[in-house]
Amino acid sequence: MASVKDVARAAGVSVGTVSNVLNRPDGVSPLLRERVEKAIAELGFVRNESARQLRAGSSRTIAVVVLDVANPFFADVVAGADAAAEEHDDLVIVCSSAGSAEREARHLRRLEQQRVLGVLLSPVLDGTSAAQAEVRRRGTPVVLLDRGTPDPDQSSVAVDDVRGGALAGEHLLDLGHRRLGFVGGPLGLRQVGERLQGLRSVSGGAEVLVVESAGMSVRAGSQAAAQVLGLPPGERPTALFCANDLLAIGVLNECLRRGVRVPDDVALVGYDDISFAATTTVPLTSVRQPRELLGRTAVRLLLEQVAAGRPGGRPTGPGEGVLYSPELVVRSSTTSRRSSGVAG
Repeated sequence: MASVKDVARAAGVSVGTVSNVLNRPDGVSPLLRERVEKAIAELGFVRNESARQLRAGSSRTIAVVVLDVANPFFADVVAGADAAAEEHDDLVIVCSSAGSAEREARHLRRLEQQRVLGVLLSPVLDGTSAAQAEVRRRGTPVVLLDRGTPDPDQSSVAVDDVRGGALAGEHLLDLGHRRLGFVGGPLGLRQVGERLQGLRSVSGGAEVLVVESAGMSVRAGSQAAAQVLGLPPGERPTALFCANDLLAIGVLNECLRRGVRVPDDVALVGYDDISFAATTTVPLTSVRQPRELLGRTAVRLLLEQVAAGRPGGRPTGPGEGVLYSPELVVRSSTTSRRSSGVAG
């Protein structure tokens, strides 16, 4: 690969002139700039941006570490982050922890070694991990994504999941359901626990059957639905609230496979309102999160940390926590042409 020295030799100019053409072209005469640009084109020269940023002690790369890169929710969040970063001429790279704390820690160490501008992190565990604390201590800003925190020095952006669970529960109770079910897992994941907490907070005397799923995927939803639908009719919930839309789609698929009618036999509510929610065989009622806005806001908080920090991007001062409100989007998976007298 051609180097800056190769370009300078081919153009008959100094290395400094080539550097000026690359970084400060307005300060170079049109004649010299044309000679350098011609040499760049002929040699196929590509500048080493990583080396330049390393020498300058700054980066234009923002890393996003998510729990599951295959989840459409995180795809939308990343899309928002990417759009916001593009406005500032920054680059976004995406990593997946796959729900593993060890893998998350490895990503954080590698990203720090790459001198990224900062990290947007959807953490595996509650609290501050040792790897996260070390990365922040050494000067790489971290903004928690889809997770709040009581730490006043830690910036975060999240959605009120307790309120989201309450919205789902209130909707199902208003329809007359008194035997409710919750599908989500692991229950130790804060988002899952808070959505269940919200459902229970409004359930009153209604029964709530909790089924801990083996993850948050379509397959896990199908497995959980098989467990629920295997119950005797008198014990089976008349409505299910799933901790995300992928689980709800899995539940819906299993219901259709078994000839269980949605919503006449079982009403169904998901969470996130991903794009697939409105296009399933039975359009899915879901608790909507402002997915792209989460990503955009996280980038804003990160860049504010960098701007307020000392040279090298070390954050100073208190962090900022942003908490958005969710919204219930009602579709056919909970509304029936029949009357809603389904109490049982």
